[in-house]
Amino acid sequence: MHLGVDSFVSSVTDPTDNRVISPAERMAHLLEEITLADQVGLYSFGIGEHHRSEYYDSAPQIILAAAAARTERIRLGSAVKVLSADDPVRVFQQFATLDLISKGRIDLVVGRGSFTEAFPLFGLDLADYDSLFNEKLELLLQIRDNLEVTWSGQHRPPLIRQSVYPRPVQDPLPIWVGVGGTPESFARAGHLGLPLMIAIIGGEPRQFAPLVDLYRRMGAQAGHAPEVLQVGLHVFGFVAETTQAAADTIYPGWNEMFTNISRERGFPRPTRQQFDATAGPDGAFFMGDPQTVADKILRVSEQLGGVDRLSLQMTNPRLAHGDLLRGIELLGTEVAPLVATA
Repeated sequence: MHLGVDSFVSSVTDPTDNRVISPAERMAHLLEEITLADQVGLYSFGIGEHHRSEYYDSAPQIILAAAAARTERIRLGSAVKVLSADDPVRVFQQFATLDLISKGRIDLVVGRGSFTEAFPLFGLDLADYDSLFNEKLELLLQIRDNLEVTWSGQHRPPLIRQSVYPRPVQDPLPIWVGVGGTPESFARAGHLGLPLMIAIIGGEPRQFAPLVDLYRRMGAQAGHAPEVLQVGLHVFGFVAETTQAAADTIYPGWNEMFTNISRERGFPRPTRQQFDATAGPDGAFFMGDPQTVADKILRVSEQLGGVDRLSLQMTNPRLAHGDLLRGIELLGTEVAPLVATA
């Protein structure tokens, strides 16, 4: 199993002095984090996409280009690219260019996104939420798999014998589908034979086992080889020297982040009790000392019938840069070897 880190590049208030980190300094910190992940041997680093004031990742391709130029081995990718709100032609061109810059280290993970701000921003109707993604994924795959494309749809002008350049180093460019919890999304990814990245942000990971089985069953029925049907997990987590230290370090920012989201969406205010339960052995958070995190990764992989990739999302608006660097170091130097030798 391959381990990595995902970041939503949140704005940060340094908990040591309550100083708001400037956007420019936050970007410098992010590139330092990615460089360290490369140095400690982590497999991947993903950048999200949001169009909100508390995040700086509205243009993930540019961040990934900067990261590609200063790393050597680590795979870089989207976490996720909001395909519904973009043009598949431009998405392919941008990620193919990234693949050239990185010499073949790019993964394109596409999805709908968990926030809706991109739809009005780019003049799209939220009522077309599903049809936009389905149509644009179809076109993106056609562009990837064919040098010349003839295509027509509802949401974009047609292409008639058009070629899209540049072509990437990797043939084909890896395209993953990011999913939440709807059976239709799992079934479609299996039918298409695309690797699956599951965002687990609540509940118990083992509850996804029937959906993973559905994905693999649909893939097999469509004639796809088992090795093509990869399963990845995007999960919230953090690694520290002790489990208590991990929880205490992460909780203040988690509480701030989810209090704001709960207020927006009309949910009850989160509590420390809820946080501790979700960080427990069966909860959605992968948090603790290296052995605890490694044990949980292996246990969840077994529950889901095997996981190929797991990325810890460590974004937190009150996490000191030094603490995040230490968490990345522990993930690469201690957790990853424990998982690899199990």
